[in-house]
Amino acid sequence: MPYSIELAINGLFVLYISLSRAENLPQFVGGLNSSVVYQLFTYIAPLCVLITTLFHFKRSAGIDEFIRKYIFSFVIFVPMVITYGDVEFLYWLTVVHLFSTFISLYDGADTRKDSLEVGWMQKLRLKPAQLVVFSFGAIIVAGTLLLALPISAAEGVKIGFIDALFMASSATCVTGLSTISLADDLSLFGQVVILVLFQVGGLGIMTLSSCLAVLMGRSLGVKEQVMMQDVLDSSSASELMRLIIDIVKFTLSIELIGGIVLTLGFYLEDFEIGNALFLGFYHSVSAFCNAGFSLFNASFVEYAYNPVISMTIVVLIITGGLGFSVIQEVFDGVKQRKKIVNYSLHSKIVVTTNFFLVVAGAVFLFLSEFLHSFEKLNLLEIFQVSLFQSVTLRTAGFNTVELSSLHPHTLYFMILFMFIGASPGSTGGGIKTTTFAVLIQSIMSTLRNKTKVGMFERTIPDTIVVRSIAIFVVSLITVSVMLLFMIKIEPQKDFLSITFETISAFATVGLSLGITSTLSFFGKVFIVFLMFVGRVGPLTLVLAVGQREGKKAGIEYPESKILIG
Repeated sequence: MPYSIELAINGLFVLYISLSRAENLPQFVGGLNSSVVYQLFTYIAPLCVLITTLFHFKRSAGIDEFIRKYIFSFVIFVPMVITYGDVEFLYWLTVVHLFSTFISLYDGADTRKDSLEVGWMQKLRLKPAQLVVFSFGAIIVAGTLLLALPISAAEGVKIGFIDALFMASSATCVTGLSTISLADDLSLFGQVVILVLFQVGGLGIMTLSSCLAVLMGRSLGVKEQVMMQDVLDSSSASELMRLIIDIVKFTLSIELIGGIVLTLGFYLEDFEIGNALFLGFYHSVSAFCNAGFSLFNASFVEYAYNPVISMTIVVLIITGGLGFSVIQEVFDGVKQRKKIVNYSLHSKIVVTTNFFLVVAGAVFLFLSEFLHSFEKLNLLEIFQVSLFQSVTLRTAGFNTVELSSLHPHTLYFMILFMFIGASPGSTGGGIKTTTFAVLIQSIMSTLRNKTKVGMFERTIPDTIVVRSIAIFVVSLITVSVMLLFMIKIEPQKDFLSITFETISAFATVGLSLGITSTLSFFGKVFIVFLMFVGRVGPLTLVLAVGQREGKKAGIEYPESKILIG
């Protein structure tokens, strides 16, 4: 019971502080005496943590189990006592503790009926799709509360609650759309919060929590293993654990290498070494996670022709958009000198489709803007800009050219490519490159009067084809309906800008024609919803809402033909 009481009290404290510091303060919050509430929580919050820690110590099988599972609560309690009376410090300590608590709820090692730590999570019996939705929602809530703090804003700047929600959603969903300026409106603390959110959002809360469980010596329960195998598309428990560790290892290694190269690039641009380090690693993580957040107001327009910076960003975007399973297979294949023909069908489709989209996009941009916005550039500069913008359409969100200067037909082409998005299992959004490839091949098979869809001398299962069609149709319907709402809500905005913004949000790209910061309250809310749907996947969201426990397969009726086409 102390555990649930602590969660409730500290959660109310975090919520109250966030609301009391937000614009458009609710009346029931404004009617309370803030100083009295702050003083009350200053006593209660540390006391709750202490009681819960003692409760855990008593219930632990030994000191080793206590240290391994609950030492973080004690670590949080000590600074709470040292900084007694500092409401701001107490606030973010409480937020961190709540966040760590939610992460620990994914560990299913403790299966006792009276175990409050995981009992309620087990009782929910969440399906993998529902767990994905829940985890991203929890991260967004935590990020919103942190960004609502005055410490997250630059001096003299106040971040409204809706902007905090928008930025937290955009970062967690690795989109990159911003209603405020990261460089001008956020403090260093706020910028780091955004960094943590898109790093966690890129990897996924379940992947991170599972990795932490393994590193801390815990074993995943059978139910958790089944869930993670479904989420990561792993075929066995041994492969699952290796994949989880490799995902984190590959991510950190690639971001480290990218950060070093970008640091060198920024240092050569006359940035002081400390600033160059921060910029280098910040943009390395942002690029690999396909987040699109930049500490420059004009993104990378100023560094469009710096090959060290722009091409490093390109490599990071492509790598992050391939998907972790493909990265792992390519890495293992290089070590084993495996021939390309021996790679899995999934990796072949992902690599070839990405290659085709990048090349086709670069060629189209090159030809489309050669005599328009690129007319004053030389061939090498046009090639660099075209390649960068083609790659960033894979849901990265950076830009090296002012998008408002591009021709409308170029922007429409970019909308189509943004809708396709990145690859499955990656940090990007969209309908995914494999879905697009299967749809195209399905159309080709139909035109050739073939009953089966095949690629690379392999037959695609009918269930995969049907699922691809479902993803495409659900995504198209979602975007169309939300576009209708956006047109109604934002009558002052032109149709192309709204369409561009809507597709960019759904595909978690982050490119914009400059209307994001001018959106109305409800416009921002709809974009937040689109980013969330785009990150978890429209079909995943439908399954999360529609799935029910224990539903049996329906009765199968005889087949009958109908006329179509």
